Amino acid sequence: MFKGEEIHPGIVRACLETGTRLAWAGETIQAEVVALHNPSSLKFDREMPVRIVCDKFYVVCHENFLRPAQQQGQEREGFDVAHCLRLIENGVLARIRLLAPISANNRKTIVDWLSRHSNTVTWQVDPLDWTNICEFNCVAPVSQPRDRRGRHSRPGFEKFPGLDVMKVLFPHSAEAVRLLGANDLMLENSRPSHWQCLPFGAEPVDQFLSTIDFFVYFTNPGWRESFGRVLAEAMAAGKVVITDPETASTFGAGAICAKPEDVNSVISDLISDPAAYREQVLRGQTILGEFSAEAFRRRHRFRIDRDTSARTSALEFAHAVF
Repeated sequence: MFKGEEIHPGIVRACLETGTRLAWAGETIQAEVVALHNPSSLKFDREMPVRIVCDKFYVVCHENFLRPAQQQGQEREGFDVAHCLRLIENGVLARIRLLAPISANNRKTIVDWLSRHSNTVTWQVDPLDWTNICEFNCVAPVSQPRDRRGRHSRPGFEKFPGLDVMKVLFPHSAEAVRLLGANDLMLENSRPSHWQCLPFGAEPVDQFLSTIDFFVYFTNPGWRESFGRVLAEAMAAGKVVITDPETASTFGAGAICAKPEDVNSVISDLISDPAAYREQVLRGQTILGEFSAEAFRRRHRFRIDRDTSARTSALEFAHAVF
């Protein structure tokens, strides 16, 4: 997906720790179960890099198939879905093929896309979500929250709403506003002077989160997070998370869903009621337990093949894709 990038060091480390061999283009992978992570990783390819022969084949959909409609326009595809699925169909021989969503909103985009292509596409949707694994050390909430707001993300334009909305979310009345990953905003001459804008990677995430009490996260209206890992990080760090309903749906009551114009009143109410602030933080941290590695194993235990060689082969392909 990103030209010139090396293999992620975390993948290299995992391979070394488990004795897993990387499979490269042109090889054939045979396994009982194979999971391919992120079909959009094939969007620049003309064919599958490897051939797959398996019983069950899961495509874990880390990117939304559809983007939100803007105004009265139609929803747009997040990537060329049909092209990527076609490459997979041509390169994989499997008895069962399943698209595996990673969140409730991600699932909705997949189901909606399939309903529009029911005459040409024959994929099943996994009834279980293959959620991100989020294991963080949880930090206790502050005893007296203040109006210290912030957010962090990659600096892409899709991660931020327009400047007018940002001004509503982070007004002059806020005691402090810190924005990490705000590379483009740093070039904006009309940005408010009270915003402290930091480039992506300027601070460790945990250090950045320790300086705010409210994590206020909204994106471009034509784009939505497929999971929202940055929200999970903020919850673990002891912050109240406020976001749009689609993004909040991943975490249920752990995140507060609101419209941008309602954020000020939400924050004001929680500052005046520290007990409610604490309850909201702890609610979010409790829900994070549903995204632990153990919770994932528990949900998917019936799918884990006890044949180590089969599992290793599946991992070989998953790493090869990346």
